[in-house]
Amino acid sequence: MVDYSVTVYTGDAAHYSTFHSFYITLVGTDGESDCQKLSTWMFSLFFQPYTHKVECTKPLGDLLAIIIQKEYHIVFSKGPWFVAKVEVKSPMGDIYQFPIYKWITDCKDHYYQEGSGWFTLSTLQRRNTLTLLLQLKLAEWAEHKTKWTNIEDIKHLYCCHRTEISDRVCQKWQEDSFFGYQFLNGVNPMMIQCCKTLPENFQVTDEMVFKDGNQSLTDEMKKGNIFLCDYKMLDGVKANIIDGEQQYLVAPLVLLHKTPDDKLMPIAIQLKQIPAEDNPVFLPTDSRWDWLLAKTFVRNADFNMHELSSHLLRTHLLAEVFAVALLRQIPMMHPLYKLLMPHTRYTPMINFLARKLLISDDGFASSGGEGMFTILRKALSSMTYRSLCLPDDISDRGLEDVPNFFYRDDGLKLWNIIYSFVKETLQYYYKSNQMVLEDQALQQWIGDIYSHGFLSEKNTGIPIRFDTVGELVKFVTMVIFTCSAQHSAVNTGQYDFIGWMPNTPVTLKCPPPSKKGEATEETLLDTLPSIDVTVHGMATVWLLSKVSTDAEYLGNYPEKRFIEDVPLNNIKVFKEQLQELSLQIEARNKQLELPYTYLDPKVVENSVSV
Repeated sequence: MVDYSVTVYTGDAAHYSTFHSFYITLVGTDGESDCQKLSTWMFSLFFQPYTHKVECTKPLGDLLAIIIQKEYHIVFSKGPWFVAKVEVKSPMGDIYQFPIYKWITDCKDHYYQEGSGWFTLSTLQRRNTLTLLLQLKLAEWAEHKTKWTNIEDIKHLYCCHRTEISDRVCQKWQEDSFFGYQFLNGVNPMMIQCCKTLPENFQVTDEMVFKDGNQSLTDEMKKGNIFLCDYKMLDGVKANIIDGEQQYLVAPLVLLHKTPDDKLMPIAIQLKQIPAEDNPVFLPTDSRWDWLLAKTFVRNADFNMHELSSHLLRTHLLAEVFAVALLRQIPMMHPLYKLLMPHTRYTPMINFLARKLLISDDGFASSGGEGMFTILRKALSSMTYRSLCLPDDISDRGLEDVPNFFYRDDGLKLWNIIYSFVKETLQYYYKSNQMVLEDQALQQWIGDIYSHGFLSEKNTGIPIRFDTVGELVKFVTMVIFTCSAQHSAVNTGQYDFIGWMPNTPVTLKCPPPSKKGEATEETLLDTLPSIDVTVHGMATVWLLSKVSTDAEYLGNYPEKRFIEDVPLNNIKVFKEQLQELSLQIEARNKQLELPYTYLDPKVVENSVSV
């Protein structure tokens, strides 16, 4: 047995609390301790740190985190408990600091990472990689740089870590109907649009897609039954080199058809933007492997657009813009500060870590390195205010009437609930448009966002200033929706849809097919990422999908910054409406073969925190 010395600092008189017992688990690179009960009965009364021994059967290696839980007690657990920090001394004499400085009000698990890790980033990267691979039982696969020899071997790897949804993905990934479904309800519902006119560079004919002659593209487009996904932003992007091996990335066009039974079916795929003899249009009537290989290149293109545009740029980086402008321009007592601070929680920190640990010059995806920044620049130049406001975006893409579009259905309901809450709250403080115009801090905030976040580009449609209460309400609604709901929609399901690698390969090792009739299963296996790249891709999307143990969910304002009755009542109504929506989504999902949970308010975090 070995002993760890755990010292708990509970604050001073300003942070006095009456709770005294809790549970702690130590988590290290070589394992974790049993959950053990500690007490701070007398010490917390005199604001003194309390030291206790935690016994372990073996050394835990470098400590990564602690998990603490306030003990449930019929009397004392109802009171809040302030924890300043926890200090742990290992049997070898190493000191680990866990800064907390937070009131703990519930009896749930709360996860805190070791404080010095934030500043020794290379150490944190090594620890996180090792811990992830161990947790996912993938460590033994991580050094295999060889190709996959059959799909069954990938299943053996995948079985190390699976979810209910990822199991369905594993079963359905080759089905055309599931391929179409993911454009609506997968992790990237941002690419699809209704198609009224075929792009000139996508030369699809009726004979190609409607061989029975009973339908025509012109008629189906008029009916609103044809949809397009165009990845032209990837055209000309320099693909990555991984372990000295060239990777490949295409800029495909995908045509989909809504069938009478309300399924969205792919009917044509062109893998490059410029029509040519060596750039055929692939069809469902082609050979099994030709068609599956074409769909695989599309899924990889979608992965790159999702991670860099839909996820990184349009949630993480935007949320940081909003947060930094808020901290620079808005005083702490300002109502906007009180309203938006919960939606900035952990965002600057998580983005700082992402820049150091994930957004590297090498990367593990097709677009790593130079190509990644090319895509980000293109995505920023095409981003508009309307595309960030869900009702406008759905309308502009012509998707109001698409059946079984749960991202839209749940998202619009969430948008309206947030809008109502923001409107009632801001109208309490701003009685007239004139008050908005005269609020210098408010105008400086939007000016900061316009100039630093959108580079003063007028064509983005981002306001330069606020002239009315209505303009303010819409913009703040967009900010909260982006930081909470939109991030949940494009983040939470990443392991679900990407964990089974053949459905969404992070990179591809062979160039796209230039003619039909040559692809085989061996061609697909040669094209998929190597074993080690697959493992690191799985570990990364698992990490990105993981919920923090101290997550704060939409509707929670734990710091209680508002004190007036009106905003406090607005928060109460806001929570009630979110709870009602959650019940509606749960009831709907019980009727679905594949439930859509990513915009259920009970899983939507307040901020971009992972």
